[in-house]
Amino acid sequence: MPPIKTVVTACDLVTAYGEGALFCWNGILSSKSAIGKAERFSTASFQSSNAATVAGVKYLGEESLVIQMFLLLFNSNKALIPHDALLVLATTTGEIDILEKQVLEGAGDEKESRLGVLLEKVKALTKVKGEGTIISSACTSSIAALGFASSLIQSGKHDCVLVVAADAVTEFVFSGFSSLMALDPDKAKPFDKNRAGLSLGEGAGFVLLMSQSRAQREGRTTLGEIAGWGVAGDANHMTGPLRDGSGLKLAIQKALRSAELSSDDVGCISSHGTGTVYNDSMEMKAYKSVFENREVPLYSIKGAVGHTMGASGLIETVIALRVLEENIIPPTVGLADVDPEAKDWVSLEKRTLEKRAILLNNAGFGGVNAALLLKQ
Repeated sequence: MPPIKTVVTACDLVTAYGEGALFCWNGILSSKSAIGKAERFSTASFQSSNAATVAGVKYLGEESLVIQMFLLLFNSNKALIPHDALLVLATTTGEIDILEKQVLEGAGDEKESRLGVLLEKVKALTKVKGEGTIISSACTSSIAALGFASSLIQSGKHDCVLVVAADAVTEFVFSGFSSLMALDPDKAKPFDKNRAGLSLGEGAGFVLLMSQSRAQREGRTTLGEIAGWGVAGDANHMTGPLRDGSGLKLAIQKALRSAELSSDDVGCISSHGTGTVYNDSMEMKAYKSVFENREVPLYSIKGAVGHTMGASGLIETVIALRVLEENIIPPTVGLADVDPEAKDWVSLEKRTLEKRAILLNNAGFGGVNAALLLKQ
């Protein structure tokens, strides 16, 4: 029997650019960042005052920020989702603002902030049935979830999986990154020689995966294929990446092997690209080790939408599907003066995609690294 292929049949986003993947895509192509002053809590004691937040959601309101973003996301997309889809939820902190509300105001029940509760809420919103799965592996949560979902389809265990991801900018999250001295006082500048840290962002999104045979049977549009994925741990530090990039290199090699692709097949890289000194340098070392004989066009969207934590890989996947559709490699928003280590790889300008496979990477706290390969 021929191998079972995993294809993307629908996807959408809510980001600081607004509701819809097209708004996010056009915002990135405009090179105008969605990062601005964070207004929902005082930032006077923190390292930065900027973040990329979604307009129209209320902090410490009746519903959590994540649920408010999911309501925006699924109001217009619910009809696309089959009720028999398996739900996979990817997030880092989920409804952490429910816990904050209890701590700061003495209101509500902190037990409602558990990820299992959020999973049940998302099932009710999307009308999918079955138990569902949560993947929370720091900032690699989404790519790990997409890879896991793809493996379920390729193994024949499921023929339809809905991957949903979200994370929010809250005072707890903001203070944590500030205490690590990880925030850029202004805005993130990935792969810039003057980069000084990341900018936090929030967002929500979904990707609907099907076996190719089911998608064809139902007459679904195919947006792309998840060809391979890999996860590796470098066990280096609770928050810092392994400097030589060997953990990320291993994840990329696993993804290439599972996709039965070579490094020569990759047309561009959607990088983790946080804008921190050590992360960007680690990534470049990994890429130069994998792609030994050529520079591969790479970009980061985190100077545009901020670092959306556990949701970042899914948001980057939806944008990468646009790259495949439009044959346009977007600029790295926030970049002004390219670091010598990234010279000839990263650009301030749009470029043309020459090959039909895209490598996506994320790295997370605890030394976890994840890679995903998309192709047309």
